[in-house]
Amino acid sequence: MRAKMPVIATVGAVVLGVAAGGWPALAAQTGDSGPSAEARFGAVLADRQWPAPAPGSWTPPEPAKDGLPPVVSQIKTQDRVVFLTIDDGYTYDAEFVNLVRREKVPILTFLTSRYIRGEGQYFLAMRNAGSPMENHTISHPDMKSLGPEAQKKEICESSDKIGAQYGRRPEIFRPPFGSFNEATRRAGKECGIKSFLLWSAEYYNGTSGPGVGFNGFARGDGGKGFKPGDIILMHYRTGLAGQFKTMLGWIKQQGFRPAAVQNYLPRSFGGNAPDAPGPAGTPE
Repeated sequence: MRAKMPVIATVGAVVLGVAAGGWPALAAQTGDSGPSAEARFGAVLADRQWPAPAPGSWTPPEPAKDGLPPVVSQIKTQDRVVFLTIDDGYTYDAEFVNLVRREKVPILTFLTSRYIRGEGQYFLAMRNAGSPMENHTISHPDMKSLGPEAQKKEICESSDKIGAQYGRRPEIFRPPFGSFNEATRRAGKECGIKSFLLWSAEYYNGTSGPGVGFNGFARGDGGKGFKPGDIILMHYRTGLAGQFKTMLGWIKQQGFRPAAVQNYLPRSFGGNAPDAPGPAGTPE
């Protein structure tokens, strides 16, 4: 599959809902006066209820044997579903927010916290549309190039800021460039991260990918098209709304549908699914 694939018109261009001026403002309050961020935004931060997988249709990922956050790059499932994840956050596209709201598409955002800047309300609107905010560091470095303390700072301080802004501290981490080492996983655990989520395929939306050209699609295994349980990487870039429509068309054309990856991750991984029973028949 490549960017030249015909696009199936699965979504309209109508912009609904919230315009930039109508997003709820995030007050930058400090100290102990007034209600907490969680209390102030509790009503609007309620999770959208995406369908859970049927029992027996998927195999939960296994915990890491070393006790550190496990690394997940694909979900084992019989369902013809793929998982859409979007990284960074350096563009703010109101049309994309409204598209996600209108079409009720589950996505997961890995937010580089420096991109919140003065646009915290944009990501609140994304959060309200159903996208949890997970951790993608403060400044998007190659984590393997940093020492343990610097890695911890990148993860912990990003989680601190996202938690303060959006009422929930991230529990899933995506290392920039997919680059990490054992020190990264140790730092993640110390910062409350429960799993690392990588990807099995990338849509190079708004840019060119190796061997696939502009707006090309590439699988990590070198194959074509989608496979059940694919975790697809995209980025917040200029033109995201149109690029997202293209992706939705490809997904529908191949007989798949987007699903919420957090519903296929156990709670011990930072997801919503129950953990597997332990030896005594109780959740681990």
